[in-house]
Amino acid sequence: MQSALLSPTAPPPRTDRLRTGTVYAALFALLLVLVAAEWSPLMRFDRWLATALHRRAVADPGFTHVNRVLSDWVWDPTTVRAMLSLAVLWLCLRREWRLALWVGVTGAVGTLLQQGLKAAVGRARPQWPDPVDSADYASFPSGHAMTATVGLGLLLWLLRRCGPSAGLWWAAVAVAAVSVAGVGLTRLYLGVHWASDVLGGWLLGAALVAFSVSAYERLRP
Repeated sequence: MQSALLSPTAPPPRTDRLRTGTVYAALFALLLVLVAAEWSPLMRFDRWLATALHRRAVADPGFTHVNRVLSDWVWDPTTVRAMLSLAVLWLCLRREWRLALWVGVTGAVGTLLQQGLKAAVGRARPQWPDPVDSADYASFPSGHAMTATVGLGLLLWLLRRCGPSAGLWWAAVAVAAVSVAGVGLTRLYLGVHWASDVLGGWLLGAALVAFSVSAYERLRP
């Protein structure tokens, strides 16, 4: 029992996941209130960081192009959803119908939740006289950041259920962490999101994954 508890692939207790999800949800709710109220310190920080990064992006077109490739192709929501769809298909081939449905529905809920919040908050994106990239629709929360968090979080959960080796597990965690952090940073660097948009996407995505995993394992231990 002790070795199982110390194993890097041993899943945390369901109560821990539920508690973690509650913390993420509470932090997101606080951020949502501050954004909706246009809290001055937060707005000033968002503008300062966005302006500083935009200047760098304009001055270095080569690095900006790299960020566009990463943001619009490698870590694009379509790419993440395609990966998640392949995982759902794999579960169907294994006849794990309930788990496949659960993963698919969680991903769909994430998309609906982010789009609904974007419409409700209606926050405008940063505007520049010399933009280096463009994006449509409202700004808060970041769809790229939230989709990456939900999609890669669910993929990590599925991998852990397969009992991977410690090396494979930590490699997957590293790739997921770099991807989730990276997509948020590219959106900031390209000047299409405020910092609080990206933070909101991360927090809400993490809360959704934690709640979904906790609920599934409570219903089907």
